[in-house]
Amino acid sequence: MPSAREDYRSLSGPEKAGILLMSLGEEGASSLFALMDDEEIKELSQIMATLGMVNAEVVERLFVDFADQISSTGSLIGNMETTERLLNRVLDREKVDTIMEEIRGPAGRTMWDKLGNVNETVLANYLKNEYPQTVAVVLSRIRADHAAAVLAQLPEPFAMEVVMRMLRMEAVQKDVLDNVERTLRTEFMSNLARTSRRDAHEKMAEIFNFLDRNVEGRFFSALEERSPESSEKIRALMFTFEDLGKLDPSGVQTLLRNIDNDKLGTALKGASESLRELFFSNMSERAAKILREDMEALGPIRLRDVDEAQMYLVQIAKDLADKEEIIIADSKGEDELVY
Repeated sequence: MPSAREDYRSLSGPEKAGILLMSLGEEGASSLFALMDDEEIKELSQIMATLGMVNAEVVERLFVDFADQISSTGSLIGNMETTERLLNRVLDREKVDTIMEEIRGPAGRTMWDKLGNVNETVLANYLKNEYPQTVAVVLSRIRADHAAAVLAQLPEPFAMEVVMRMLRMEAVQKDVLDNVERTLRTEFMSNLARTSRRDAHEKMAEIFNFLDRNVEGRFFSALEERSPESSEKIRALMFTFEDLGKLDPSGVQTLLRNIDNDKLGTALKGASESLRELFFSNMSERAAKILREDMEALGPIRLRDVDEAQMYLVQIAKDLADKEEIIIADSKGEDELVY
């Protein structure tokens, strides 16, 4: 039997890893092996097979050292950027891009799980350019409710062709399935992941939209001291209640049909006179009169309630804009309507 290893300082990094794995027992070690590639498993296995007797004090010292290294790292920030930087230090750029695109894409362990989390309109827009047989394979692999939603979005003649292919389809050969999966990963999912990359200021603008006025003011004051440029970018990206004043008459009327009138009255209590008039002018004379009377009857309202009501209207407007039922002109005038 090889002599016992008693000097902790003489251990190499792979030897330390081997000892740690053996100390975890079969179940713990197997969980870690499942995360490694074949070369890593082979290297560690060779080292573990030649370790011989390891002194208990060495094992204890190894765990203490490991715990010290972990605890000395301080606070950790786990996000896309830090993960990508770490991967770039150990993998080539192409491999990192592939991994990050997989992460940025929709959630799910398998390709078919991921497709189940893709918006039906987005998926249908991609599939309508594929062969009906390919679409039939895809729809047969995802959840029935999601497949139905996608099918409803496809052009009717094409959708019927897909239905007929699904009815006649026998067991799909593995190589065909692998080919479809590979195409989806390299073409659809990778493009979807790329388009999902967003500027950090854009995300912060969305978060700031949901802060009440006092908290938002405090954050902006602090941010202007630290990074005036970021503060300016976030302000420009935020969609506020006053931005509803950029709606055209048709947009205001569409918004009015989709909101709770009680919320509208509360929201307009804190609005500018010009924005109030925009809403009143797009109502019938009787409805505007009733709303004005309701607002007067409300009396003084807490600012918090006004903020919540205004945020409610903003969210409804954004949802309608996403559905392209209304157009919200941006500050640059790029969406301005010309008559």
